[in-house]
Amino acid sequence: MVPVDDTALAVTDTRGPGSPVVYLNGAYASQRSWRRVIAELGTGWRHITYDERARGRSKRSADYSFAGALHDLDAVVEATGVDRPLLVGWSYGAALAVHWAAGNPDRAGGVVVVDGGVPWGLTGEENRERIRHAFRRMRLVLPLGRPLGLTARMSADEHAEVGIEINEICAAIEPVLDQVTCPVRYVFATGANLGGGREEMEEMRASLDPVLRRKPNLRISAKVASNHTQIVRKDFRAIATALRETEAAHDQEAR
Repeated sequence: MVPVDDTALAVTDTRGPGSPVVYLNGAYASQRSWRRVIAELGTGWRHITYDERARGRSKRSADYSFAGALHDLDAVVEATGVDRPLLVGWSYGAALAVHWAAGNPDRAGGVVVVDGGVPWGLTGEENRERIRHAFRRMRLVLPLGRPLGLTARMSADEHAEVGIEINEICAAIEPVLDQVTCPVRYVFATGANLGGGREEMEEMRASLDPVLRRKPNLRISAKVASNHTQIVRKDFRAIATALRETEAAHDQEAR
C-alpha cells in the first residue's frame, strides 16, 4: 500500500528484469484488467499495476479528480523507483498516460494508448446531464460491479463527476499531445460502446487524424474488432505487440 494524500493505493510490482511498464486503468476499473496483457508479455518485463482511489483494494478519498490521479501516478513511479517506464493506459488511463508523458518528457520512456487519449469528449451541460442520468439509472447495480473490478466504491454522482471531468479533459487534449516527445502507439477498437454508438465512437477515434499527420512519434499500432469495453480483455495480444513496438522505438531513440 502506497500512502498518498488522504488515501493509500494498492500497488503490485513484479520486479521483473526487463523494461518497466506502468499500467493505467479505465476510469472505474481495477488492476485486474491487465492480467492477460501481463501474461502475454511474460516474466521478462517489470509489470507495475495499481488501483486508483476507491477502486480495487485502494482506499477511499475525498478527491477523485484527474489532478489527484496524476499525483497518484507520480507517487507510484516514485515508490517503485522505476526509470523511464513505458506507460500503457486504457480509456481514462490513456489520457492520464498522455498528460504524464507531456509533463515529464525526461521520465517517460513511451506510451501505449488503448482506445482513448484523443481530442474528443462529451462536453456542455446537455452532455453533463446525459452522463449524470446514465449513472443515476445504474446506481443500484454499481455495487455489483465492484468485486469484478468494473466499478468504484463511489456513489452514482461521484462516478458521474469522474466521467464528466475526463470528457472535458479529453476534449482539450490536443495541445497536450503536441507536447509529447516519446514514442506513442495507439490501439483502437472499432466497435460501439456501452453508452456510445458506433458512429459516435468512430468520430472519437477519427479526431486523432490531424495530430497523427503532424506528429511522427504518434502512430496507430492496431485497429481491432472488439469494442471499447472489451478491448483489454479480448485484444490483449495487440496491446502486448504495441508495447513491444514502443519499447523498440524507445531503445532506438536511446541509441
